[in-house]
Amino acid sequence: MALIQRLFRSRLSPSGVRRSRVKGSPTALRAAQLLCSPKALVQLSEAEALTAMGFMELRRYAEGEAIIRQGASGGTGDDGFMALVVDGEVTVEADVVSRLDKLTVNVLGPGGLLGEMSLMDGAARSATCTASTAVQCAVLNRESLEALIAEEPTTAAKLLSAVAQRLSARLRQNDIKLQLYSQLVFSMQKEIDRLIPD
Repeated sequence: MALIQRLFRSRLSPSGVRRSRVKGSPTALRAAQLLCSPKALVQLSEAEALTAMGFMELRRYAEGEAIIRQGASGGTGDDGFMALVVDGEVTVEADVVSRLDKLTVNVLGPGGLLGEMSLMDGAARSATCTASTAVQCAVLNRESLEALIAEEPTTAAKLLSAVAQRLSARLRQNDIKLQLYSQLVFSMQKEIDRLIPD
């Protein structure tokens, strides 16, 4: 079958070539299953996840290697990609002004997504993501996203909608945290005012 596909590859559409590449790879099939899991983009069907995987590239990272660096952007060589963790573990850390060490924000395993904000807006990365173990990721860069939009607009729209919902949920979580921090600061200020009157 692979020989026939190679011989007649020019007759296959780009989508057909992409699908055959995914179906021939157990890792790509596993990645597609992870892509439509509750940890990642549950809004995608398995067929849509398989289609999206055709536009993604499998990359390996050694333990300790930075996958994404905080502050990196298009001008620093970062192509604004989003990555799905297929195997391994990734530590997400952020530089915080009042700390000498980085603050661990999250630890992601298979099915975890990273880099989706920069894929959407191209702005600088908000955290550093480092391979805690040997890691394999399925990566969707901006160029591949544009190809997905051109060739498979329905799947692209569903993927972008799922990413937007994910970012919206994260923004709501941060809003709740900000409200809690605000209440904490207010309570602390009241206690300071009580202990140290004017």
